[in-house]
Amino acid sequence: MVFSMQAGSLRYMISGYHHRGYLPHIKVDGATYFVTFRLADSLPQAIVARLKEQRADLLRRAADGRVESDPDFQHDLSAALCAWYAAEVDSTLDQHGGSAWLRQPSIADLVATTLRHFHGRRYALHAWCVMPNHVHAVVQPLGKHSLASVLHSWKSYSSNKANRLLNRAGQPFWQRESYDHWIRDEADLAHCIRYTEENPVKAKLCKRSTDWPWSSASQ
Repeated sequence: MVFSMQAGSLRYMISGYHHRGYLPHIKVDGATYFVTFRLADSLPQAIVARLKEQRADLLRRAADGRVESDPDFQHDLSAALCAWYAAEVDSTLDQHGGSAWLRQPSIADLVATTLRHFHGRRYALHAWCVMPNHVHAVVQPLGKHSLASVLHSWKSYSSNKANRLLNRAGQPFWQRESYDHWIRDEADLAHCIRYTEENPVKAKLCKRSTDWPWSSASQ
């Protein structure tokens, strides 16, 4: 069943559909997700406003004539949102706008270590990549741990440590909102892993995915 909840109830939400800001989210108990989170200043406000308009239009078209309790609606909407995100949001992020703190090896190392820390205990981390101004991960929360709690742990710990290294304590580091795509089958999983590990090549940061040191491809 697809349903919506208010923002105050979302942190530990495990199943359902909701959206906050310009990024819709679909949560399924026991699922694996492709997630992206970005630095606070990585997208200018003008671009964020344009993305909100595109998201609203996409949701209107996806829902036109559909019943939201139909399981096929979730599949179709998730695929459409993933294609939109890759074409619009991620391609913009790949221009490395903003402070791009993650270009600094010490900060990239910190984030990479944070991602891997609870692998096998709180989540299964299938793939990951730290880019100059954003992070991709393919992750499956385990046991009682929700996707929201995993993301909160990653972002809270790394932001505090990174701000100390940068002498900017108390300032926003990550954008509060994250993007997540519910991975539906093995083909989708393979695509998301490939997309994650090939992102540095696509963004012209290296020639081969194994050349990028802050990625599961090089481990």
